[in-house]
Amino acid sequence: MPSDLDRQIEQLSRCEPISEEQVKRLCLKAREILIEEGNVQAVDSPVTICGDIHGQFFDLMELFKVGGFCPETNYLFMGDFVDRGFYSVETFLLLLALKVRYPERITLIRGNHESRQITQVYGFYDECQRKFGGSANVWRWCCEVFDYLALGAVVDGRVFCVHGGLSPSLQSVDQAGIRAIDRKQEVPHDGPMCDLLWSDPDDIKGWGLSPRGAGFLFGADITKAFAHANAIDLIARAHQLAMEGYKLMFDRTIVTVWSAPNYCYRDPRGSFRDTEGRYFSLLEDVSARSRYPLSRRVGSTFRLNSLGAAFGTGVTPVLMPRFRASLSPCFLVSGRREAHFVASHVFGVGASLESQATIYDTEALLRTSGVETLDYWSCPESDQSALGV
Repeated sequence: MPSDLDRQIEQLSRCEPISEEQVKRLCLKAREILIEEGNVQAVDSPVTICGDIHGQFFDLMELFKVGGFCPETNYLFMGDFVDRGFYSVETFLLLLALKVRYPERITLIRGNHESRQITQVYGFYDECQRKFGGSANVWRWCCEVFDYLALGAVVDGRVFCVHGGLSPSLQSVDQAGIRAIDRKQEVPHDGPMCDLLWSDPDDIKGWGLSPRGAGFLFGADITKAFAHANAIDLIARAHQLAMEGYKLMFDRTIVTVWSAPNYCYRDPRGSFRDTEGRYFSLLEDVSARSRYPLSRRVGSTFRLNSLGAAFGTGVTPVLMPRFRASLSPCFLVSGRREAHFVASHVFGVGASLESQATIYDTEALLRTSGVETLDYWSCPESDQSALGV
């Protein structure tokens, strides 16, 4: 006999919101679980690590379809569950319900959008009111859960996962560093907790001011020093759109993972599928099927190398004419302790953004342009140039 929670998971999996009273009970139960977790969660491999979701519910479900639904697959999500997408409520509540149902099989860490201030600007607050009859209760209960989310995770003691990046105030993951932060609060405007959620790697030396107006930029020297001091091999983070789905930097000591294909609904949808767990067929968007014969699509496969051998080397999709593939909304870390390396698998997904440059969050674009309330992604094309993009 399925429990009430199982029925809620089934309902949310159909992208159907649960009742306001059910949300309240779910959030209370989630807080009871999250309060027992540390600032930095220890996670064992194998685990699939995911970046920003941003309310893109159907892309999340496609990820589950390919990677395996929880609890069959162990997941770690690096924050930014809400805002911008049309289904932030269903996305976050489904992940929360899975956390309550399978607390050891899913890890949720906080992103900069898990914030009262940010969600009032970028969509989650308005969505909650719209879907619950003008009431802000669901938004308030979810924000209370945000305060209890972990700030990071360490996989097998070797891969440090965080939403944003590093902080000049923090040199270690231990009790003198990240674990010492009082995380049960709204995201501060500055300080180490803010930095973990807002900072970005950049091709600089040392530390630099962030164009976002919060957090810092940090270079390869900072990354390698932090990795050495904490005996880690890799920093995995989200927070920035990566045109190939992931972006490796600094001699493969840091990887940015992006899990929101078709970001903000501006791009053709792509699809992906697993073929026996080792090879992946990359499929173009539906509209491309009429442009290219089947024989040109079949065989668009690539093999994924191990992280220990060289993360990402040889992971090159076969691209279709006029269609650029966007790789990896997530990656799978599966332990190979006897070989002293971590194997990685990458799931591919389609996109066709025009710019190859890393695109910072909308917050930075709005701050630098002086626009307070306008959401760039909802602007008409004719107005977007005003934001300096």
